Amino acid sequence: MKAFSQLINKLLLTPSRNRKIEILSNYFENNCDPDRGYALAVLTDSLKLRNISISKIKKIILENVDPELFVLSYDYVGDLAETISLIWPHQKKGSLPRISQIINLLTTIEKSEINNTIENFLSVANETERWALIKLISGGLRIGVSSRLTKTALAKFSKKNLDDIEKVWHGIEPPYENLFKWLSGKANIPKIDLRKTFNPMMLANPVSTNDFRNLNSQEYIAEWKWDGIRVQVILSQNTVKIFSRTGDDISLSFPEIKNNTKNMIILDGELLVGKNYIPMNFNSLQQRLNRKKVSQKKMDEFPVFIKLYDVLFLDFHDLRDKAWSFRRIELEKWYKKNKNEYFDLSKVMTFKNWDILTKIRTNDIIEDQHEGLMIKRKKSPYISGRPKGHWFKWKKDPKTVDAILMYAVRGHGKRSSYYSDFTFGLWDEKQILPIGKAYFGFDDNELKILDKFVRNNTIKKFGPVREVKKTYVIEIAFDSVNYSSRHKSGVALRFPRIKRLREDKPVNEVIQLSQFKLDFL
Repeated sequence: MKAFSQLINKLLLTPSRNRKIEILSNYFENNCDPDRGYALAVLTDSLKLRNISISKIKKIILENVDPELFVLSYDYVGDLAETISLIWPHQKKGSLPRISQIINLLTTIEKSEINNTIENFLSVANETERWALIKLISGGLRIGVSSRLTKTALAKFSKKNLDDIEKVWHGIEPPYENLFKWLSGKANIPKIDLRKTFNPMMLANPVSTNDFRNLNSQEYIAEWKWDGIRVQVILSQNTVKIFSRTGDDISLSFPEIKNNTKNMIILDGELLVGKNYIPMNFNSLQQRLNRKKVSQKKMDEFPVFIKLYDVLFLDFHDLRDKAWSFRRIELEKWYKKNKNEYFDLSKVMTFKNWDILTKIRTNDIIEDQHEGLMIKRKKSPYISGRPKGHWFKWKKDPKTVDAILMYAVRGHGKRSSYYSDFTFGLWDEKQILPIGKAYFGFDDNELKILDKFVRNNTIKKFGPVREVKKTYVIEIAFDSVNYSSRHKSGVALRFPRIKRLREDKPVNEVIQLSQFKLDFL
């Protein structure tokens, strides 16, 4: 555990991306299995200790620490793990076991023994180890290390291709001993079951109007970008597997989608709600998401279909290295032979120049259906991640509204010392009703301005929440707005973010909620 705690402490204190890769690479090279495998699982958020929740950890702390001291300390520090590491009152002789031993113990012991075990761990650990231990147990390290960066470090340590690591990643499990044998040159690349395994998706780079002016328009095609969720579909032996963009198996949420082909095929597409292949808005799709059991009524009310974009595998043949144009032909052939009421083929648009495409985007975007355009290079292979120069997403211009700052909450990680999560609202006659929350869109200087306003203008406290004087206006950008029965205002914003601070605008000039609905719904 000592080596792991030192590792994540170094990563937290190291701003340089290249230096973080070097630190991780050295750790993987100099530590043995299964410790490094479990460390890898924690770093990539691939390990969940389901027996232990945040509430359980807080309960353990409150049984050993004065509650008022904990509340005050947590409020000041802003990070649970750091707070516990600083105020834990007990110290015993001894040392923490290795990370693999800790994880094995916490996943196998009886629930009745968990509290005593964690208390003992905290008591024999030093400050840094306590912090690392709570981070491990609670999940969500927040140390500025992404899953992609960690895999990049694996590639550096092993001198293997990063794309090859990505290709097998979702087919292997912690503590990844077969992976490290291959990375160390002691075995062949792990074999995975394509019929059950998610394959990392290819993503697009965002562009604006002038970003592609130097590109040859004849080398690219365009497709509509829809307001659904990106999915990967695996059809094999009368089974259907549906994965989200992050690799979560969401098949149980959409039991009506059937496989009527004998082929093994892996498809890339967009899952949408709608009838006759006419999409409804994203709010309708949310009625079907994250449900393990779906009633027939829900399926009838919110029918789903998948807009097909691409094919990765066909009859176990890997097509990812082939050009997009080749894969498209194969997809069209398969689609014609295997008609399925739940699949619809995306429309491909060709254009002579970028001005024509600009007109298409401006004139033909349908509100709450098209999100914009996907622009794809005809010769592009299917590469996991976000490679440059191949795929672009040209989203429709965001909508904006000036709103009133209402509430604020402290952030996490690097933002734990600042109020960085904000709730904002509009006038409803003479009261203000919240319409959304935003925690990004502003730069560091604007964050300091907002934080200072919250501290100087707090009127009420509700635990970590601060209610502020309704005197500050912020400009909110958002992609779309839908009716919502969950919110008192009756609306829900899609991807809200703070675009600008409107210190120049008085709150009495902010529009009424009724007008907002007329303008945007």
